Amino acid sequence: MLITTTHSLEGKRISDYLGLVSGEAILGANIFKDFFASIRDIVGGRSAAYEKELQRAKEIAINEMMEQAAALGANAVIGVDLDYETIGIGQGGNMLMVSASGTAVVIS
Repeated sequence: MLITTTHSLEGKRISDYLGLVSGEAILGANIFKDFFASIRDIVGGRSAAYEKELQRAKEIAINEMMEQAAALGANAVIGVDLDYETIGIGQGGNMLMVSASGTAVVIS
């Protein structure tokens, strides 16, 4: 399945717009504790372990979005937007949500 952030595909014709599709992944508060416990992974102000988890969450969100699109009969998703949000859960705990959304289409 073709996934793109653009709203058109050069050389392709969109024959049907099937609607909005999305996927989400939420990283729990315990993941953050694990990252801080392994602070030695931080090099140059970046945490390789944290970035790896964010990448995994992004992949989960995109895969869920693609599954929704496939269920509608789409072979592409256009106008894809990725969002990262923190969700406060009280007592200083936070969760991170990664969401992907776009328009499911049929291209030819």
